[in-house]
Amino acid sequence: MILKLFFSSFLILVSFNLLATELGQLTSEQLENLQQQQNPLVIDVRTTKEWTQTGIIPNSHPLQFFDERGHFDEEEWLADLKKLQENSNQAIVLVCRSGSRSGKVGEFLTKKLGMKNIHHLSNGIQQWLKTRHKLVENCHPNKTC
Repeated sequence: MILKLFFSSFLILVSFNLLATELGQLTSEQLENLQQQQNPLVIDVRTTKEWTQTGIIPNSHPLQFFDERGHFDEEEWLADLKKLQENSNQAIVLVCRSGSRSGKVGEFLTKKLGMKNIHHLSNGIQQWLKTRHKLVENCHPNKTC
């Protein structure tokens, strides 16, 4: 068990260094380990309807990026993100339903804005549910749940 925890920690640290300005992908287990070892900013970019249907990952922040028509307000979303971020080095992990939207948002943050330490949950909340990880009931948008 200790060896597994050490190995997981090592992989997380190595992946952060190797993927400085590239979007990193995390499994549910890697996200859970990261939450236990560090204080990543977990952002759920899904819609209010989706948060209500499934709940959200504990200690995550619902911050919708795309509306139901696929539109977004880049400046407003980034301002809300900055309010939640403790410092510019804090890891950010993006979550959506399947990993598609969070991947697009992550690419936007890394490629267009040059942000570092950006990751997304591979296969999204569907993977989190499939691996039977805990969810909490959605609270008010822009608050930690």
